[in-house]
Amino acid sequence: MAAGPSTRVSDIIVPSIFTPYQQNLTETKSRLIASGAVVRDPAIDALLAGGGLTFNVPSFKDLDDDSARVSTDTIYAGYTGGTADPDPFKIGTLQEVAVRMNRNASWNTSQLAGALAGADPAAAIVALIAGYWTRQLQLAFVATVNGIFADNDAAPSGSEHTRYDLTSDISGSAYVAGVTDFSAEAFLDAALLMGDSQDSLTMVMVHSVVYNRMQKNNLIDFIPDAEGKVSIPTFLGRQVIVDDGVTKSSTVYDTWLFGPGAFRLGMGSPDVPVEVHRLPGAGNGAGAETLYNRVEWCIHPAGHKYAGTAPNGGPSNAATSNNLADAGSWQRVFPERKQIKIARLKTREA
Repeated sequence: MAAGPSTRVSDIIVPSIFTPYQQNLTETKSRLIASGAVVRDPAIDALLAGGGLTFNVPSFKDLDDDSARVSTDTIYAGYTGGTADPDPFKIGTLQEVAVRMNRNASWNTSQLAGALAGADPAAAIVALIAGYWTRQLQLAFVATVNGIFADNDAAPSGSEHTRYDLTSDISGSAYVAGVTDFSAEAFLDAALLMGDSQDSLTMVMVHSVVYNRMQKNNLIDFIPDAEGKVSIPTFLGRQVIVDDGVTKSSTVYDTWLFGPGAFRLGMGSPDVPVEVHRLPGAGNGAGAETLYNRVEWCIHPAGHKYAGTAPNGGPSNAATSNNLADAGSWQRVFPERKQIKIARLKTREA
C-alpha cells in the first residue's frame, strides 16, 4: 500500500533494520566488490570496531628463494655421531597501515518525496541511499588508486620500489592513430608489468572515452551475470568497469588493471549510523524532516601503508596533504612487484 501524504521518514525508518540492509545493498550494487578487486575483510571490520584513525595490519613477506637442502641419512644432533641441525629459513614480516574514513550525508523530506510516495517507501529510500553510497565508495576507491600511482610516480632513488614500475605509458607528446591510443597490444604490455603473474590481473577499469575506443575496435564481449539479467562487459576475459572518475589529463587517459584482493575493504558501524531530525518550524510551521546517514570505511591497498597524518574524521578524497589521492599519503611495503596486483596503461586518445 502506498504511503499517504502525511507519511514521515521517521515513521518508516527503523535503524536496526535500515543500517544492515543499506550496507548489504551497497555491497551488492558495487561492481568493484563483485569483480573481486575489492574484497570485504572481516579483520578490517574488526579494526574499525575499535578506536583510532589508523591501524597496524601485519603481514608476511613472500618466502625467499633459498636453495633447498639435499636430504641425507645423516643423524641429527643429540644422537651419537650426529651433526648440528640445519638452520631454518626465515619468514620475514611487514607492517601495513590502514586508515579509517568517517563519512556522512543527509537528505531532507523534499529530496525523498518520490520515494515516500511509492508502494514501499522504506525499500525505496534504502535503494536510493545505497546507490549513493555505492558511488561514494567508488569515488574513494578512485582517489586511493590515484594516491598509489602518485606515490609510484614520485618514488625517489633507493625507495622500497622502482619508479614507474606500475605503469606502461604510450601516450607520447601528440596523438598518433594506432600508436598512442588504446589497443589490445598496449593492454598486454601493461599486463606484462606483472611478468609471469599477469594472469592475476582479472579486472580493468576505464574511462568512457577509452571504452568507446574499445568498442569501436570490437574488443568488448558481453557475458550475463549470475542471474542472467545484466550483461557484463569483458575484455580478454577480464571484467570491465567504466567510470569517468578514472584519471585523465586533457586527452591522456588512464586504464587500470587489478587482480583479486588488490584492495581490502572494511565496513564499520558508527555509534549512530542513521537518525531522523524533525524541524517543526520549517516551511512556515508545516514542518520537515532530515535523514542523516553515517558510514565508516577502510579501503586498504594491499602491500601499502598509509603514511600520512590522518585528519580528524579520516582522509578525504582530495589530492592534498594527508588525503587519499596524495602521493605522500601512501608508501609501498611489499618488496616484490608481483605482490602488487595493480597496473596502469596511459594512452592518448583522439
